[in-house]
Parts: sequence; C-alpha cells; structure tokens
Amino acid sequence: MKEQVYQTAREEFYAKFPAFWSNLYGQEYALYSLYEIDEEEAAHIRKVTNRVGRIFSKMAKLLRGLEEETLLELGYPKETLPFLSIKEMEAESVISRVDLVKTKDTYKVLEINSDTPTFIKELFQMNGEVCKEFNRFDPNAQEEERLGRSVKNAIFESYQVLGKKEFPNIVFTSHDENFEDKQTVLYLKDICKLPAHYVPLHKLKIIEGEALLDEEGRKIDVLYRQTFPIESLILDKDQETGANVGLQLLDLVRLKKLAIVNPLSAFLLQSKAVQAIIWGLHEQNSDYFTQEEHEWIREYFLATYLEPTPFLTAGKKYVEKPTFGREGDSVKIYAHSGEKVEEDPNNSYVDYVQVYQEYIDLPKISFQTDNGEKDGHMMIGAFLVNEQASAFGYRLGKQIIDNLSYFMPVGFKHTKE
Repeated sequence: MKEQVYQTAREEFYAKFPAFWSNLYGQEYALYSLYEIDEEEAAHIRKVTNRVGRIFSKMAKLLRGLEEETLLELGYPKETLPFLSIKEMEAESVISRVDLVKTKDTYKVLEINSDTPTFIKELFQMNGEVCKEFNRFDPNAQEEERLGRSVKNAIFESYQVLGKKEFPNIVFTSHDENFEDKQTVLYLKDICKLPAHYVPLHKLKIIEGEALLDEEGRKIDVLYRQTFPIESLILDKDQETGANVGLQLLDLVRLKKLAIVNPLSAFLLQSKAVQAIIWGLHEQNSDYFTQEEHEWIREYFLATYLEPTPFLTAGKKYVEKPTFGREGDSVKIYAHSGEKVEEDPNNSYVDYVQVYQEYIDLPKISFQTDNGEKDGHMMIGAFLVNEQASAFGYRLGKQIIDNLSYFMPVGFKHTKE
C-alpha cells in the first residue's frame, strides 16, 4: 500500500515537468523525497568544493607546459595534443562537477567532471521544485540565476577571442535522440536569456578550415556543447565522406574561427590522471602547492597513481578507473590481495590509460522507491560555476555509481513557516 501511495504521488508530481526525465532507461530515476541537511553541512560541502576546485584549476597551467610525450602517458588522446595548450577564457571550465563522498568527519573527492558534466537540470531547477512540494528551503536557491548569468557571460567572453563586432550566431547542440542531453542543453539555452537557437549535432555542417554552419547555412560563432565530450568529438566522422569533422571543428577553434563552451581547458582537467599528478606532487611536498593547499590535498584527496603497485605493496583495497570515462563505466574494484571483487558491466573505456585510486566506502542509506524500500550508497555531486561552488545534490546507487543510479533531491531540515 505504501508503495502505491508513493508511486501515485511521484507520478502526479513529475508529470508537471514534461521536459524532465523523472524516469531513465525505463525505470525510476528521480525520487519523490528529500534528503535533509542543516545549513552547516551545506556550507561545509561548498567550502570543500571551492578548495578542491582551486587545486584542480591550479593544475591547468602546469598541464599546458608539459611535453607531448608526458601528455600521452597521462592518457590524453594523440589527436587532442595540438589543442591542449589553447586557453580561450579566464575560467578553466564554466560548469564542472566534483563528485564527493562524505566520511566520518570530512569529504573525499572521487573525481572532477570538468568538460561535460550532467546532473545540471536536476540540481539547479528540479531540486527547488521538490523542496517547494515538501515545504522545505532549497539549499540551491539563487543558483539557477547565477548559472544563467555565467553561461551568458561565458558565451560573450569566448566570442571576444574571435575579434568580431556583430552580434554572434549562438548555437546550442546535442544528440537529438537523447532526451536527457537535449533537454539539458535547451534548459541552459533558456536560462542564459540570449537570442540563440538549438541545432542537433547531425545537422551541423563544416567547411574545413573556414566555418561551422547551422542548418540554414549560417556561420556559427559560438557552439555550446554541454553534453558532447571532446573525447567523443575527436572520433566524429562525416558518414558520407569519412572526413574527421570532429578534429576539423577543433581546428576552427585553434584558428579562432569558432568559439566553444565549455572551453578546451575544461577537457584538460577531465583526465583522472590529473589526480595522480596532484597526489604525486603532494607526496613530494612540492612547492607547486602552498602548505595550506597541501593540507587540503591531504584532507580531501584520495591517493591516486598511474599503476597499482603502491596499493599491492601496502595490501590496500583500490579502484581502477579509465582516465576518460563516465557513469562508472569500466570501473573495477580490487581487494587488498589484488583480486578483482567488483566491476561495472560496461567496458567502453578499457582502451584508455588507467589510474588506480585508494578505495573508499560510499555511505549507505535506505530510501523509498516505486518498488518499495531500498538500500543504496550515496555520493554528492557538487557543481562549480566559473570555478565557484554552486548547486549540489545526491546520487544513490551501487558502490560504483552508474547511469542506473537515483537522483535524491536535498532540502534543509526546517520547514517553511
């Protein structure tokens, strides 16, 4: 009976938001409940997010100065090397998401998704709607407006690099058939409040070395590609001619004939090998970081290496991850003996360089679903907008959080008067 009441209430609530994916892959995704926290915890999460963001951002300058051979060892695809030194705008990434795990007395960062993070509409828009439904204050109130302003400013800042004077032709793009991707991009287009239009990826046309064109044949000045990662873009080929249109597009950026957001520097920080460099510099007590920054790394970062030997030698449990990978795909967990104990069923990213990270238990939680009470693990997705902490919320699922996990909205404990 309890499930029936929950199911009906959930369906009725989310039916009011047809442009949102309350179900994904044919199953429940957005929960009809709130995880309650106090203001102190929200402030702590944002403080950690800011500090972690500062460490990652500081790495970009170092990465741009590395030799090509080193960049290849760190897992960057060979095709991307000519573009990795490009710096188009002040912020390294306009929208990035840090994945955090709550421990007994602090938080640990699993990774940063700096290039094309998802979970945006959930936290910046829907979280507030669920808070309203349950008469709670939204920890992410005001963040939607800030996100819209930041997207707008990023578009103009990236356009200035092209040195043009007339108003830009701004295009938002995604795969047309992916509902979540398309609605995320349309949401960003709406909240930035600029005259822009949406063109699906398959309708974009490229004139090599000259221009990217929209479906009307007009030259595009700024391409917003929130859901189209660079590591996928470089593989993109014209179905008729076989031309590598993805690389041609990046070349237009290099030639200052096109601006893209997120900028290329966001891809630079996307490699999980960056965490291995951070940890290596920390272990050497390198003066690249201040003593305060070393304290942050010690408290918030997990030991990460480019080979598993340190964990095998110490007899510690560890996780193997691809340098470029998403939604838990290709992640494997190993026992202290070196025996594999858990893995994601998908192996899309096994050809990438792998990194090895200290294992950490994700906290457990019981929660209501359409199919009754469930137990799951909890991870925090915390956004950085223009490198400043912003909206955050929770994903619930297996120890390896994947694309079948749940979205748990967050609200403050006290009710509205």
